[in-house]
Amino acid sequence: MATPIIEARSVSRYFGTVVALKDISIAVHAGEVVCLLGDNGAGKSTLIKILSGLERPDEGTLAIDGQPVNFRSPRDAFARGIATVYQDLAVLPQMSISRNFMLGMEPIRKFGPFRFFDEAKAGAIAREELAKIGITVNHLKQKVGTMSGGERQSLAIARAEYRGARLLILDEPTSALGVNEAAIVLRHVIRARARGLGVVFITHNVHHALPIGDRFVILNRGRVAGTFARAEMDEAALNRHMGGGAEFEALQRDLVALADQLKTGATVH
Repeated sequence: MATPIIEARSVSRYFGTVVALKDISIAVHAGEVVCLLGDNGAGKSTLIKILSGLERPDEGTLAIDGQPVNFRSPRDAFARGIATVYQDLAVLPQMSISRNFMLGMEPIRKFGPFRFFDEAKAGAIAREELAKIGITVNHLKQKVGTMSGGERQSLAIARAEYRGARLLILDEPTSALGVNEAAIVLRHVIRARARGLGVVFITHNVHHALPIGDRFVILNRGRVAGTFARAEMDEAALNRHMGGGAEFEALQRDLVALADQLKTGATVH
């Protein structure tokens, strides 16, 4: 087995007496999509923050290419090729596509003692990189706020790749998107995997995880409830694990019984 790009080894995180994560182990290899699933409060956000250097674990270690690391900030993580795209995307809606794409690494054109943003060079880079992921831009001065949600997500992901990311951590990238917009992002994830990047895809949407996932890690109340290979998983099984198994089946029975009582006019307590 190849050495993972990133590995969390028995990681735990506490907030006072609250156990946010307990003994979490997860590894992501190059050319692999690991889907991280779980309901609200399962610990997904805390794990993302640890993997991206925003928080440090109270117990356990992180390793990059098999070597233990101690991230002091997201800058440290990014220097090792770990890029996180959060739901807010870190794009500026009122700025142009080219300026957003080059944000923080703007090409400069000099004229004597003066320095200017090189719009032409930025535009050429942005156009080329977006074309690689299937987005054709007619007007690079177009404001990012006029792009579709899927296109904005793809722009943020492509920007991270252009900056040298080896591992993409995508925080619920399709949660607020329609079917067509989500398809843009999912196709991008598949292309990133084909180029040899590792991807951590955080979602609670089974329909978005199944087509792209190589492995599925399910969190429940800060613990790993199961880790499954693609061959072990189908929609019914993933829904069952996501729903809490026996707890969800019991809830379904209670709801059916309640509906039957309401139909018959029985008194409901």
